[in-house]
Amino acid sequence: MANPIFAKLPTTIFEEVSGLARAAGAVNLGQGFPDDPGPEAVRAKAAEAVLSGYNQYPPMAGLPDLRQAVAEHYGRTQGLDLDWETEVTVTSGATEGLAASFLGLIEPGDEVIVFQPFYDAYPPLIRRAGGVPRLVSLPPPHWRFTREILAAAFTPRTRMVVLNNPINPAGVVLPDEDLALLAEFCVAHDVVAVCDEVWEQVVFSGARHRPLIAYPGMRDRTVKIGSAGKMFGLTGWKVGYLCAAPALTHALARTHQFLTFTTPPNLQTAVAWGLRNPGDWFEAMPRGLEASRDFLAERLRREGFSVLASQATYFLTIDLPASGVAEPDRAFCLRAVKEAGVAAIPVSAFYEAEPVTSLLRLCFSKSDAVLKEGVARLARARDRSIEREAAIPGAPA
Repeated sequence: MANPIFAKLPTTIFEEVSGLARAAGAVNLGQGFPDDPGPEAVRAKAAEAVLSGYNQYPPMAGLPDLRQAVAEHYGRTQGLDLDWETEVTVTSGATEGLAASFLGLIEPGDEVIVFQPFYDAYPPLIRRAGGVPRLVSLPPPHWRFTREILAAAFTPRTRMVVLNNPINPAGVVLPDEDLALLAEFCVAHDVVAVCDEVWEQVVFSGARHRPLIAYPGMRDRTVKIGSAGKMFGLTGWKVGYLCAAPALTHALARTHQFLTFTTPPNLQTAVAWGLRNPGDWFEAMPRGLEASRDFLAERLRREGFSVLASQATYFLTIDLPASGVAEPDRAFCLRAVKEAGVAAIPVSAFYEAEPVTSLLRLCFSKSDAVLKEGVARLARARDRSIEREAAIPGAPA
């Protein structure tokens, strides 16, 4: 029989909207992948490794060369002192890293704090591991923690907290005071933090990513999850890494061996080379994306859309009511892709309870031409929504 935790789940809005976009030939500002093919030198290394390298099973924990390169990278960029042999595990993408973390560290009945909005894989994976998600909403437009929010969230049953930073879809890089506050609560309640930090290199506007594992008391109670796919704009590669103290890594690696076991060695080889030879990629890539963010935001504002700030990720959000749209976000999204040929993602999709239904997420990691056309189509969808609302008897003028 099918497992009810997964069998009852609907098709995700990401797959639904992307499917409609493909069928309609729509401009896709929904799913988060870049138009840019990624650094050519890194891709060339992968091709070379397929033809001339090792193509059999690599070690379960990952190629030593990549694990060393990951430790070196975080030492240079974030000041972390990681032992590659006992504290770094390579996974088949960050989502597999999340699954290994939840399955390896959660005991049945453990309460797990999950901040809304969230990556939609968190709750079902936590439940599959036997955990009980405790949903905590961060209020827009700033999406900040407060002492009151955390005091209400942590209970004697709390065993884990899941943190996405930078936050997708909010585009927020959490400031030092918020992270220090969360670390304080984790230490006081003896809680493990699983940190989904896949957007750590995609940060703009002078913001700086700070890993929770570096805060006092967090070194031995944090799982840091990174993604080469996001670092290099190669989302289909699905190469991720888990960084954690030896006792945590032991549990994570034992779980990983029964999930994907290992990750394609040619891709591991290429990522290791890219981390050691990035050139100006880690500076040029965020600058290019920041320019695309500004291009999209400016054109949206010209069309009368209200745009929220974005410090990171591939995404920015628009406030639908402030932009003249009375429809809930999901209804507007589905109508926009079907009638106006533009795909976006409703922010309510990142909630499981009491969702915010007034925000729309747009992906800006696209060419200027795609963004320009997407804005024009979105404006047409907005205008039709306003016309439709005005035609409803009794609707406000």
